[in-house]
Amino acid sequence: MKFVDEAIIKVQAGDGGNGCVSFRREKFIPFGGPDGGDGGFGGSVWLVADEGLNTLVDFRHQRSFKARRGENGMGSQMYGKGGEDTVIRVPVGTMVTNVDTDEVIGDLTSHGQRMLVAQGGKGGLGNIHFKSSVNRAPRKATPGTPGDVRELKLELRLLADVGLLGFPNAGKSTFIRAVSAATPRVADYPFTTLHPNLGVVSLGTDQSFVIADIPGLIEGAADGAGLGIQFLRHVARTSLLLHLVDIAPIDGTDPVAQVRAIENELARFNPELLERPRWLVLNKADMLAPDERDAVAADIVQRLGWTQPWFLVSAATRENTLAVCQQVQQFFDAQREEHQGRTDMLAGDVRLRGEEPQD
Repeated sequence: MKFVDEAIIKVQAGDGGNGCVSFRREKFIPFGGPDGGDGGFGGSVWLVADEGLNTLVDFRHQRSFKARRGENGMGSQMYGKGGEDTVIRVPVGTMVTNVDTDEVIGDLTSHGQRMLVAQGGKGGLGNIHFKSSVNRAPRKATPGTPGDVRELKLELRLLADVGLLGFPNAGKSTFIRAVSAATPRVADYPFTTLHPNLGVVSLGTDQSFVIADIPGLIEGAADGAGLGIQFLRHVARTSLLLHLVDIAPIDGTDPVAQVRAIENELARFNPELLERPRWLVLNKADMLAPDERDAVAADIVQRLGWTQPWFLVSAATRENTLAVCQQVQQFFDAQREEHQGRTDMLAGDVRLRGEEPQD
């Protein structure tokens, strides 16, 4: 199935039903008075996150969604039936933006999470509400209010722990195949990866993380060159970035220049991505002689002035890929312990005030 990570839809909530003008007519009751009921509420439009979906491709075929209108009020003080809500299923990780105002309405990040995107109109009042001591036979009712109408931009951002960065043919797809069960396409030409791929790396019981392979970036991607910039939104949620670099490009390109080029594109797309933990993975070590690879790797790291962790691997032969995954797992284990420590401190903060915690 073709991967689609962006769609624009129109949602229209139902209008409220009109109020009714009616009078009670019964035998032996000549002046029964008003008995017109209220109109029903219009149906609303909801988005619901569904973990069974992984693409927005369905919205290529259906772009308009409308909830039912509320029924009009009737005599004998009968209120109109409310319109049924319309529920739209979207993948987990969908961000919703109002097209007209460019305002982010919300983010659906967990299965079953619901979001109201168009409120149904209110039902009108029947004439029973307008009777008074000076107007015992009101012939007045109000119409229902219209439901909300919006154009929404749906943007799918994959929920991954680790994001892979790199030029085309840096070996990202080969790396994700080596460390997970994912099977992205691998070939010896640029832009083999045309859509993001997710893989789950499992190292043992309760030790796993999700890794995302996005299409390769090239210089000028922020201006529309290549494919990858439109998928950089998928690394916005990741906690760690692995920057894969071909240590021995066949075209003679300097790996340091490639790293700087991608850093520049990240800064132009979202400067916050440069502040995120980013580890250097020097790939294709098998293309160099054993006595040469370490010297080349050290030279690249020195010229970059790299201070974060770095690795020399061969994704094709799976050399040192396990060590990278183990380090990544330790990174997330440390994060969880730190988060747990903060939670425990908040739970027991009475001790900071010199008080004893209650049993």
